[in-house]
Amino acid sequence: MTNPTTGGHPDLKMVNPNAAAIDIGSSMHMAAVHPDACDIPVRAFGTFTQDLHALAAWFKSCGVTSVAMESTGVYWIPAFEILEAHGLHVILVNARYAKNVPGRKTDVSDAGWLRQLHSYGLLRGSFRPEAEIATLRAYMRQRERLTEYAAAHIQHMQKALMEMNLQLHHVVSDITGATGMRIIRAIVGGERDPEALAAFRDVRCKSSIEAIKAALVGNDREEHVFALTQSLELYDFYHVQIEACDRRLEAAVGALTARANGDLAPLPKARIKGKQHNAPSFDVRAALYGVLGTDLTRIQGLGPSLALKLVAECGTDLRAWKTAKHFTSWLCLAPGNKISGGKLLSSRTRRSSSRAAALLRLAATTIGRSDTALGAFYRRLSSRIGKQKAVTATARKIAVQFYNAVRHGMTYQDQGAAAYDERHRQRVLSNLQRRARTLGFELAPIPQAARRPRTSPGNPGEVCFHC
Repeated sequence: MTNPTTGGHPDLKMVNPNAAAIDIGSSMHMAAVHPDACDIPVRAFGTFTQDLHALAAWFKSCGVTSVAMESTGVYWIPAFEILEAHGLHVILVNARYAKNVPGRKTDVSDAGWLRQLHSYGLLRGSFRPEAEIATLRAYMRQRERLTEYAAAHIQHMQKALMEMNLQLHHVVSDITGATGMRIIRAIVGGERDPEALAAFRDVRCKSSIEAIKAALVGNDREEHVFALTQSLELYDFYHVQIEACDRRLEAAVGALTARANGDLAPLPKARIKGKQHNAPSFDVRAALYGVLGTDLTRIQGLGPSLALKLVAECGTDLRAWKTAKHFTSWLCLAPGNKISGGKLLSSRTRRSSSRAAALLRLAATTIGRSDTALGAFYRRLSSRIGKQKAVTATARKIAVQFYNAVRHGMTYQDQGAAAYDERHRQRVLSNLQRRARTLGFELAPIPQAARRPRTSPGNPGEVCFHC
């Protein structure tokens, strides 16, 4: 006789006896509860709002306390939020993990199978930040989309200028800069005189007035001017929307600041002066410092905008990950550990669509050209194992620093590329001395006077130094 507490599986222990599950669909949701809780344990519900409230009421009448659902597109979001508002504990399950659990799904609905797995504790919920961070993340992602739309119309303006044979991009580095936008607005306003257009040159522009004047002699066809006019209007429209989104972002960060407790020390001096391109219009660095109590921009590679994006994706409380290793593993930045028979088969990192991981990789790419310890680390690895793996390894180091700063309030202090290179040299030298001692030898440095250049045997024209 089987134990009823295990649902017919005597070898498994039921962890969530009041568990339920939903098979998410675009037009219909299949929900399942324990067979003993209802005469019809599997029911279909619509996707309208009133249907979702009825689903929550049915769950509560059946004594359900925890609900599992797969992350299907964006269809799960309304159901997740409404069920959570009704006081139910909802977990979002990666479909890959549910499919990898052994078991047959024949003659059993997906919802019933998910409920069984959830009742045995075999499903692990995906990370979803708290409501305030989810709001901040929504505004941040909306701003990124608006920025992409505006960038598309920059290309449209450039195309219209090229069709008019106005070579503006050859004399200014950015057509959306001060000089470029003044000239474009004057052209849309009806100005055609190259000399009058060149007079809009900003004093910081490196090109001369004569060069700008020569580049602005073009073919003023009406259809091209019309395309330029509409592209400029759309570009301005999206920037108005971005400004409105910035106000919402500032309010969302301000709400987090009001929730933070304790007096903070004065904000440290900025590591990098100047404003980043396409950065929010408010002081992001000061706002994040008021929320976290630490300056994330002290971490090499993280500017205010990128730090805000990371906080919006990961939240201000990283206790969902016990250690920095768990955090980097969630980001798919940690090496794999595929072992069989005591032999490491593969250490390749898993593929990931995480926005946070993409941001950290971007930071690692930019830091590779800097005179910092992380920059030296990136250059050393890229010369040995390639740039792609070096980016991943450097991104992991930045992720660890971000975790320690947000979770533990640690402040990162960069020692510089020279200090890193010297520390690496000492480590290599220590390893060589240890290996020499195991072979019965002892290394000794060659005196400075005895060091001499010699021609490399592999390349007669190359001079190398040995000591």
